[in-house]
Amino acid sequence: MPGLSRRGAPAGARQAGCRVYTSRVTHDEENGMLMQRTATAADLGRLWELRTRAVRATCASHYPPDVIETWCAAAPPVSLPLLVQAGGTVVAEEDGLLIGYAILNQETGEVDAAFVEPAHQGRGIALGLLRELETMARLRGLARMFLSASLNAVPFYERAGFRSVREELYPHRSGIGIRSVFMEKLLPRPA
Repeated sequence: MPGLSRRGAPAGARQAGCRVYTSRVTHDEENGMLMQRTATAADLGRLWELRTRAVRATCASHYPPDVIETWCAAAPPVSLPLLVQAGGTVVAEEDGLLIGYAILNQETGEVDAAFVEPAHQGRGIALGLLRELETMARLRGLARMFLSASLNAVPFYERAGFRSVREELYPHRSGIGIRSVFMEKLLPRPA
């Protein structure tokens, strides 16, 4: 479920000790072992490849081919390795294969991305990843999470508790404008 990032990497991305997430393993007899863990720099190439496959497969129903091609041809943003280094990226793996990931800018609360391999969508993987991002956000004391959702992803984010704020034309770094919906989720204050 694509989110479109509007901000750069967090100011503290280069600080040591930013990670707040630990691995979680679950076993599903039908689907195998599913593990969620913090991403590392070694994952960067696979994250971007997964993102491109997911955009091609899931966004084509809502965007014209020229927009999809330009969107997918863009190089990774310079903020991606910084967000990963800051510890705000959670990946889902099954039997050693990366099948999903989600990124939270832990300074601002922006959900930078949430993607699942097309063949694995509909299993609750992305919802599980978003729950982990919400846990990170709460641990950081953030009051809300927000994102620019691709049109096809709006129903998914609504199911995850986000609400639509406004429609917008997202200024993609490739130079095109991508129709999207700005969404946010208010987080309960800690007791």
